[in-house]
Amino acid sequence: MALNIADLFEHAVDAAPDKPAVKVGDRTVTFAELEAESNRLAHYLQAQGVKPGDHVAVYSKNSIEHVVAVLAVVKIRAVNINVNYRYVEGELNYLFDNADVVALIVERTYAPLVAKTAPNHPQLHTIVVIPDVIEPDDQSDISAFGGVLYADAIADQSDARDFPERSGDDLHIIYTGGTTGFPKGVMWRHEDFWRTLGGGIDFYTGEQLSEYDQSEQAKQHGRMVTFPLSPLMHGGAQAGLLMHLFAGHLTILEPKFDPRRTWEIIDENGVMLIFMTGDAMARPLIEEFERKAATGSPYSGASLFAVSSSAAIFSPEVKERWIAALPNPVYTDSVGASETGFQGMGMQDKTHISSDGPVVGLGPNSVILDERNNVLDLATNVGKVGRLARGGSVPVGYYKDPEKSAATFIEIEGKRYSVPGDFARIEEEGRVTLLGRGSNCVNTGGEKVYPEEVEMAIKRHPAVYDVLVVGIPDEKYGQAVAAVIQPREGATIELDELREYLREFLSGYKLPRALTLVPEIPRNATGKAQYPKAKELLLAARAQSASIEEGAPA
Repeated sequence: MALNIADLFEHAVDAAPDKPAVKVGDRTVTFAELEAESNRLAHYLQAQGVKPGDHVAVYSKNSIEHVVAVLAVVKIRAVNINVNYRYVEGELNYLFDNADVVALIVERTYAPLVAKTAPNHPQLHTIVVIPDVIEPDDQSDISAFGGVLYADAIADQSDARDFPERSGDDLHIIYTGGTTGFPKGVMWRHEDFWRTLGGGIDFYTGEQLSEYDQSEQAKQHGRMVTFPLSPLMHGGAQAGLLMHLFAGHLTILEPKFDPRRTWEIIDENGVMLIFMTGDAMARPLIEEFERKAATGSPYSGASLFAVSSSAAIFSPEVKERWIAALPNPVYTDSVGASETGFQGMGMQDKTHISSDGPVVGLGPNSVILDERNNVLDLATNVGKVGRLARGGSVPVGYYKDPEKSAATFIEIEGKRYSVPGDFARIEEEGRVTLLGRGSNCVNTGGEKVYPEEVEMAIKRHPAVYDVLVVGIPDEKYGQAVAAVIQPREGATIELDELREYLREFLSGYKLPRALTLVPEIPRNATGKAQYPKAKELLLAARAQSASIEEGAPA
């Protein structure tokens, strides 16, 4: 046995075969059923020549077949490649090429795009087509790329667990969301992935779990009902799913985020724990909860005991509304990255809501580095800003990118650290405030401005629904702080009025000098910010304004 994702799942199957494992819509599968179906798909992939170390992409919304696919891939020691289902043709071509994908498991809805891209990648020799979870009767043509229907692929395959011995050194790759550029494939050893993202360590004490600790928990009566709201093609949601499978919990998934449906699922299934991506999900959820309460027949939400947010800002104004409406759950901000895994967690209540950014206690092996890569003592450096880093179990590097790997995964006094570029400020009592990714930092007149801090303040304005802040070129200051804002429906926002409002929360140099209003903030499917797109919108608006001014009569 090894500290391998597939082995850890199989331990849970052996411990609790008849317990429910995953539920999507009206369909629930037990651990034994999930095991049998993933074994069948694994045997099919083997029969098509997929070997240990080969890369297999999963291109699908949340579904039971998506879960089966991830498990089947790791069972045969192949490498799972997550695909953003919102990719357009060029992005899909980039991923298939960069990731050296040899097999693809794809939802039928995306067949037309696969038909355009698959011929460009001769190494892609096997394509299994799963039904669209929202439109199961979709009949998109799959003959153009030789696709095989999922049901046909697994029909005659064995459900036996007869695979070769695996290793904790097997690779699991998570492609980043591409928030600041092209996505990069982060290569994790299975054991390191488990230690940082799969529950293989106590997040508070740093104590390492043994191989069977989670599966022993699976034997206990009344395991948790969990509901990660993000797509499984996001590394955080995938990690949450696997962690809860290892421990015998029931995971509920939905193919599409819908606030009304989310609250119905929570109440109908007694959901205890939800994971969400900051305000992109938290705001529409609380607005739907408040809307329903105003009708006199409110949602209950009584089963919730934990609400966890990660990967995006969960702003103070939205937190306050959640806590007012649902005071009983524990609210947490978790911080981390595809390159680090879990780095820290902070609990929030109505008397401790930060106005700057997530305030967290650092997790095991997480540290703050100064500009010379010295590890800072938290007790004696309160107020100092540094880079967030994580030691211990860290990734091998970025796939096919030794230059970026060398810059991100560094050695300090004989110990490897992952330093993806997130900055944090040291606070009292050993806690830190996350300030954001350094690559997004705006240098205006020599002063550093972290976009997330400005975004948190702007979101307090009653007319603002969503916002992204970036730096744009400025002749006087080098860069100027600029905001792309999605106003609330029917609301208007003026730059001068917004700046005046923000003076209560921000220093003068942090105030936005340019403003562009948009119908919707650019975010990917997980709710993560798309800063390059926001900058494009601002620059396009500035160019259009300059063009109008040049053409105006004297």
